[in-house]
Amino acid sequence: MVKISADRVEQLIAQALEAQGVGATSAQSVAQALVAAEIDGQGGHGLARFDAYSAQVASGKVNAKAEPALHTLAPGFLSVDAQSGFAFPAIEAAIKDLIERCSVQGIAVAAIKNSHHAGQLGAHVEALANAGLVGIMLSNTPKAMPPWGGSEPIFGTNPIAFAAPRVGQPPLVIDLSLSKIARGKIMRAAQQGASIPLGWALNSAGQPTDNAKEALAGSMLPAGDAKGAALALMVEVLAATLTGANYSFEASSFFEAQGQSPGVGHLIIAIDPSLDSQNSFQNRLEVLMTAIERQPGTRIPGASRLARRRSNPDKTLDIEEEVLNRLNRGANTD
Repeated sequence: MVKISADRVEQLIAQALEAQGVGATSAQSVAQALVAAEIDGQGGHGLARFDAYSAQVASGKVNAKAEPALHTLAPGFLSVDAQSGFAFPAIEAAIKDLIERCSVQGIAVAAIKNSHHAGQLGAHVEALANAGLVGIMLSNTPKAMPPWGGSEPIFGTNPIAFAAPRVGQPPLVIDLSLSKIARGKIMRAAQQGASIPLGWALNSAGQPTDNAKEALAGSMLPAGDAKGAALALMVEVLAATLTGANYSFEASSFFEAQGQSPGVGHLIIAIDPSLDSQNSFQNRLEVLMTAIERQPGTRIPGASRLARRRSNPDKTLDIEEEVLNRLNRGANTD
C-alpha cells in the first residue's frame, strides 16, 4: 500500500480521464466523487470503479463529451438529460439549480435521465443539507434483484438517500441500498478474490452463494425481504418512469465496457425547512437526535463516515501500488 494525498489522487484521475477525451469539468467531477467515497470508507463507489469507467469511455459507452442539458418543465420541476455521460456533472448541475429554486419557492425536484452510476447518494444530498435544505434522492441501477417471489432480476439495488441540516453538527445523512448489501461491496470482494457472507446474494442458479464472482453473475437479495422489493419498485417508478430513464432491466451494466449507455435515472427532491417560521426545524431535529443518543448503544446513521473524516484531517489515502501505477500511466506521468 502507498500513502498519498487525496488531492494528488484526484489530480491523477482527472488527468487520466482527460487524456481519454473526457471534458475537464466532467473529469474533475468524477475524480472528486471517487476520492470522496474512498475518504468516507465507501470503497465500492471509489477507486474500484475507475477501471470500469475508463474502459467505458474508451468503448464509447460513456459519452466523453457529454454536457448536461437542463430544462425547466415547471417552476418547481427541473428535467436534466445527462446525455449518456457520467452522472456526477448532471447531479452537480441539478443540485446547484435546486438550491436556487428553493430560495424562491421552498421546494423543487430534479428528474435526471440518460445517466450512469451515481456513486454514494449520501454525498449528493449532503450538499443540499449543507445549503440548509432537506434532500432526498432515489436512483435506479442495472438489474440485480428479482421481484419478491421471482427468480430473475428486474430491479436494481436502487439506493435511496436523505439528508437534513443540524444545529452545530454535520448534516444527518442516511444512505442505503435496497439490497441486503451494496453491490459495490460484492464487486470489490470479487476484485480482491474474497468471499462474501451467505445471505447476501444468489448465484445464477438461484442458490445462496459466498462466492463474490458468482454473486455478480446471479442476483442480490432485498433488504427486508418483500418490503425491500416493494421499495425497489417505488424507486423504479420515481427514478425511471417519472424521469423517462431506462428501467433497471433495460439498463446495461455499470461494470462492462460493451453495450449501450445504461441510461438510468435519478430523482432529487429539495425542501427548504426554514420557510415555516413557527416551526424551528433544526431545533426540533436536535430534540429527536438527543432522544436517540440518550439510549446506550445507539448510533446515528453516518457516524462511522464522520469518524473517518475526523481521523483523516490531512485527507490521505492508502491505495495499492498497482492502482497508483495504473493511474500514473493513465495520466501520462510515468
